[in-house]
Amino acid sequence: MKKLKLGLPKGSLQDATVALFEKAGFKVMVSTRSYFPQIDDEEISPVLLRAQEMSRYVEDETLDCGITGADWIQENSSQVTSLAELLYAKQTSNKVRWVLAVPEASSIRSVKDLQGKKIATEVVNVTKKYLAKHKVKADVEFSWGATEAKVATGLVDAIVELTETGSSLRANKLRIVDTLCESTTQFIANKKALKDPWKKMKMDQIIMLLKGALQAKNMVGLKMNVQRKNLNKILKSVTALRNPTISPLVNDQWVALETVIDEGTVRKIIPALKEAGAEGIIEYSLNKLIY
Repeated sequence: MKKLKLGLPKGSLQDATVALFEKAGFKVMVSTRSYFPQIDDEEISPVLLRAQEMSRYVEDETLDCGITGADWIQENSSQVTSLAELLYAKQTSNKVRWVLAVPEASSIRSVKDLQGKKIATEVVNVTKKYLAKHKVKADVEFSWGATEAKVATGLVDAIVELTETGSSLRANKLRIVDTLCESTTQFIANKKALKDPWKKMKMDQIIMLLKGALQAKNMVGLKMNVQRKNLNKILKSVTALRNPTISPLVNDQWVALETVIDEGTVRKIIPALKEAGAEGIIEYSLNKLIY
């Protein structure tokens, strides 16, 4: 039997990724003692790896495909193909940023002020490319962690750190000077896997289900019965009911109306629907929404 070797990210993206796969219809069982999760699809062979390493193992064909951040693809200069952008996890704006940060009292105001300074970061290559672009020479060292503390205590002059809202940096009395790059979660594959018709088909199916689960996020289904004489009034007054499905009922004076809407608007729409004459209104959750 053919197997698709799939890399799942271990660490900060792990729980969100497992939850996404489960919403997409896959049951993934992860053990704290193993790097080889179980999945209820015998055609998939999953492996847990740090997102930082994923693109290297996909590129060298140890894995067929995997999920990682666009930032780590840049950091490793990997020649992999991104098949889909997966906007999920804790991201409120769907993106995270690698930013240049310094203490609030620092005299560093722009990248030019980094000349001859020391910078700590986990994305050494991304930082070096950024400095080279601005023709600045500085000492860039790899940070194993506690990066914010290093600049706060004067061990380095600046850091390049990952942030979503900047709140953690502000809490540590750090000031953002510039953004080096933005990143989103990517489903990647290598060229060899993409040339295999079966593997390409399997990856496309997985991506379709994952994106369907993401598209269903914060969306709900609504169904109701409406008298034909009230149908136009409802469609005109409740503008959120875009492209609903309308089906005849046994009683030809009534129709069934069904649609998908943003969950945040439901509390306003249901009273308006009821007032306009809709009956038997049902709201239901969605697992997947595939266009």
